Amino acid sequence: MTGNNQTLISKFLLLGLPILSEYHFLFYALFLAMYLTTVLGNLLIIALVRLDSHLHTPMYLFLSNLSFSDLCFSSVTIPKLLQNMQSQVPSISYVGCLTQLYFFMVFGDMESFLLVVMAYDRYVAICFPLHYTSIMSTKFCTSLVLLLWMLTTSNAMMHTLLMARLSFCEKNVILHFFCDISALLKLSCSDTFVNELMIFIMGGIIIIIPFLLIVISYVRIFFSILKVPSIQGIHKVFSTCGSHLSVVSLFYGTIIGLYLCPSGNNSTVKESVMAMMYTVVTPMLNPFIYSLRNRDMKRALIRVICSKKISL
Repeated sequence: MTGNNQTLISKFLLLGLPILSEYHFLFYALFLAMYLTTVLGNLLIIALVRLDSHLHTPMYLFLSNLSFSDLCFSSVTIPKLLQNMQSQVPSISYVGCLTQLYFFMVFGDMESFLLVVMAYDRYVAICFPLHYTSIMSTKFCTSLVLLLWMLTTSNAMMHTLLMARLSFCEKNVILHFFCDISALLKLSCSDTFVNELMIFIMGGIIIIIPFLLIVISYVRIFFSILKVPSIQGIHKVFSTCGSHLSVVSLFYGTIIGLYLCPSGNNSTVKESVMAMMYTVVTPMLNPFIYSLRNRDMKRALIRVICSKKISL
């Protein structure tokens, strides 16, 4: 990273979240509250799935992995954001930046994969209820989750290594609140063609294809229910699809808009707000939408609390 007109970059400045000084404490408290809600909500889901045997099913296996992914996804960016909001110089080291980028992609990609797997699980449960147990066997689901983790870690490692080969010149100001891959590419004084090509190719595999599979799954669920029209069936569709599709739209919509269909008119503030939607808001809402409003989860919570009281 040295040469003509190049200096060794040892740290970056994260300046992508401009907040007026009079609102600084308000936003700090807001982000802290949202992060704590995310941590507690997702930890509760993981604990309930672990402790209650009634939740040892494919759907809750995916939910527990989604909760773990959401918890880590927010933890990659928000603690550093909170630290920088209390610092006079909001910086991150070069190694820390690449590390943050790696884990951000691991857990972000995993969330994308888990959303499509959960959609497929609901599709099989509603459209093929008699074959659900044989299709979504424990061995199949466990192997699938392990495969997804391997894919996400490999993809994240590839992008991190491609980023590590780039040179960074005098500019070290990242106009974002975390080490976003697109923001880093804008700072590089090397040829970023390979990086951008791999983002486009892998973005299609990890974002576009899963999103289309989710849409197809729920369209087939909808038409399956229409074949046997009933108030209970329609309610089942809306209760199964409505909340999930709202989060899917929020998660994929912002990511597709930011990374695959970027606009030259996007301001730094606008991009930061969009990134906040899928890095902070979505992981915070997922426990409420997928599990804490779920009847099985409520019953599991009651059983766990009662069992603890009895043991005492």
